[in-house]
Amino acid sequence: MTLELKVPPVLLTGLTAVSMWLVSKVTTPVFPAEATRVIAAALLVASSGVIGLAGVTAFHKAKTTVNPLTPGACSILVESGVYRFTRNPMYLALVTALIGWALYLGSPWTLIPIAAFVLYIDHFQIRPEERALESAFGPAFQNYKSKVRKWL
Repeated sequence: MTLELKVPPVLLTGLTAVSMWLVSKVTTPVFPAEATRVIAAALLVASSGVIGLAGVTAFHKAKTTVNPLTPGACSILVESGVYRFTRNPMYLALVTALIGWALYLGSPWTLIPIAAFVLYIDHFQIRPEERALESAFGPAFQNYKSKVRKWL
């Protein structure tokens, strides 16, 4: 059984956040003083919200699906807005939020679940999505892919 396009990324983000919290409970915080951590974490989480909202808004404007489990249902290749800078702003937003959470928790060990999240998302979500986009849009997607980075 393959895990491709099976686990909703938002659910995976929640599970990752919980695992990070558990890791933080058994490790010692080493990041800067609490006030600095909270401000930096809040800025990262706010940034993630802006990035994610920009991605979702671009899809809604184009009237195409935002459902990550059915990339073959897309009706248009979105290349405008935030998609000029990253092919995966919604996943970038999730990772940015997790990094903010790690900073808030204060333990560098909480970065390990984020690395696992990125590896999982890349292998089981982004690659299948990109295969579906290549199948649907052919040379147009290849051209887009050659101009815009996967993450940043």
